[in-house]
Amino acid sequence: MHAFSQESLAQLFTDARTHRAWKPLPVEDATLQRLWEFTQLGPTSGNCVPFRVVFVKGAEARAKLLPCLDAGNVERSRVAPVSAVLAWDLSFPDRMAHQNPGKDVSWSQGNPELAAKLAKENGWLQAGYFILAARALGLDCGPMGGFDAARVDAAFLAGTPWRSFMVVNLGHGDGSGLFPRAPRVPFSEGARVL
Repeated sequence: MHAFSQESLAQLFTDARTHRAWKPLPVEDATLQRLWEFTQLGPTSGNCVPFRVVFVKGAEARAKLLPCLDAGNVERSRVAPVSAVLAWDLSFPDRMAHQNPGKDVSWSQGNPELAAKLAKENGWLQAGYFILAARALGLDCGPMGGFDAARVDAAFLAGTPWRSFMVVNLGHGDGSGLFPRAPRVPFSEGARVL
């Protein structure tokens, strides 16, 4: 296995930013399908893959989403080509035998507390894969936590065991909306080599 080129690392990490302004360029459904497929390939606990997504593109769907967002997130989501509602599926154990053919998955069955814990932990993990996969496909991302999850669930996930936990705007970012990069924790303060 070879390390990524500096150009690829820049696209994924050093040059990548959280975007708040968007160019009026469409995001094709085929790109969203590839994004889903790449997100599914990252490792999860026991291959439980609880991550689910609703891609909000159309005017009617966007009109349902905007009232669910905190005031500061409305305009950036109104103009974003796609707003992805990220969710975890609390019924993921129902698919465990399919996801793990020939393996004992009894540990995942009949324990709603464990299912909820694994759905949340692995859903967040897969959200990270989602953002990196989007960047790898040439998209910019604007992840947001400022929304009313109960309203989003009622608007988009009613009647399902899916529960929203993040909204990520996707598209081609307009650099004029970027803030200077905020400081990060340096290695000397945040890591140990033992």
